[in-house]
Amino acid sequence: MGGFFGAVSKRDCVLDIFFGVDYHSHLGTRRGGMVIYDPKDGFQRQIHSIENTPFRTKFEKDLSDFHGTSGIGCISDTDPQPLLVRSHLGLYAISTVGIINNAEELVSECFSDHVHQFMAMSSGKVNASELVAALINQKEDLIFGILHAQDVIDGSATILLLTSEGIIAARDKMGRLPVLIGKGPEGHCVSFESFAYQKLGYENAYELGPREIVRITAQGYETLSPASDKMKICAFLWTYYGYPNSNYENVNVEVMRYRNGEIMARDEAARGTMPDVDYVAGVPDSGVPHAIGYANKSGKPFARPFVKYTPTWPRSFMPANQDVRNQVAKMKQIPVRELIEGKKLLFVDDSIVRGTQLRETVEFLYESGAKEVHMRSACPPIMYGCKYLNFSRANSEMELLARSIIQELEGDEGQAHLEEYASADTQRGQCLLHAICKKMGFDSLGYQSLDGLLESIGIDRDKVCTYCWNGKE
Repeated sequence: MGGFFGAVSKRDCVLDIFFGVDYHSHLGTRRGGMVIYDPKDGFQRQIHSIENTPFRTKFEKDLSDFHGTSGIGCISDTDPQPLLVRSHLGLYAISTVGIINNAEELVSECFSDHVHQFMAMSSGKVNASELVAALINQKEDLIFGILHAQDVIDGSATILLLTSEGIIAARDKMGRLPVLIGKGPEGHCVSFESFAYQKLGYENAYELGPREIVRITAQGYETLSPASDKMKICAFLWTYYGYPNSNYENVNVEVMRYRNGEIMARDEAARGTMPDVDYVAGVPDSGVPHAIGYANKSGKPFARPFVKYTPTWPRSFMPANQDVRNQVAKMKQIPVRELIEGKKLLFVDDSIVRGTQLRETVEFLYESGAKEVHMRSACPPIMYGCKYLNFSRANSEMELLARSIIQELEGDEGQAHLEEYASADTQRGQCLLHAICKKMGFDSLGYQSLDGLLESIGIDRDKVCTYCWNGKE
């Protein structure tokens, strides 16, 4: 995934950008970057690895060197950025969020003129933001270049450009991620998360539509290319990786999660499948609000049978090594034995992707004396790896828990019946639930239905991307 923040002001805005980017740290753990523009001294840029140290700590020492009235910054789970680019379109900084599935094809097309070259990373791959810049530079101005890049990219690309005249922000062509503009006393900002600028004294001013391109200056903002009427915003913004304070399409993340849990409990009670438990709990942190909604609707008391110890390992995805990450996740789980021993517990998690850490959590709960452990997922079974953003991406879709279990149950034949397996109302769906329970050690398992999830978001369902659940674009 990734996040971004930019500002243009009548005053020095380095601190706004520093704190604004830092407020996106929940969206990525690999690299952070900032680039500032000063009319007299030009561009200043710095990129740091944040795999083992948070953004704030890495960039604090750079603040005294930065100065300027405009700038952009990013948290990236992919390549180093922002980049500085010089071309026939001028000198500008670029930062992107998204995925380019046809990157190698686009690079080869660039090579066909025997003029293009790219700075290769150690893997031999090309930095995604550099590739986007190369695509933009194929046209005669930045706006046509951005539209061209978004047209030829298979995947998605949300783009921020910093020029000497301000910031150009472009939301990806299907609006899978948000781009919001805030207005302050002395300037304007652009952000992924709305709460980031609200804490800095900006107020909501505008939310870009899909494919829309806007120029932002200290004085205001103007649309350079209009929005499309087709949108497929990612449902996981609300379910998982959006911060609780954020609003997307005027729907608050925390409120949606409460509502989602309530709908899960309502529907389960109607089916008569709600187990008799002592406590309802959330798998920290993003599962907690879904669990609160479930508890409120079911009448079962909410509790925290285990808490995360986060002072030394504050972020879930650290470090990069999977084995070490799993061990860290295990070390962070501290039981409250008085709420576990001899108790029947129902946990709600935001989603079940591969299930590795979840199985270890269940084992940990039984080792701590739990009598029963029931699991609920706040979204449907994930059947497809995301090809638009960095969520639920895998080398093979067989890494996804639901798909691997289906393969065990029916082999290749099962892969032709994914829609049936995704529904608890079918025989295949019940077989999937029982098989996962057996493998993971749950006493029962339930998934939120796709209809229930879309009801909890509450916007036009045709404008929400549900690809990872039903494979429909």
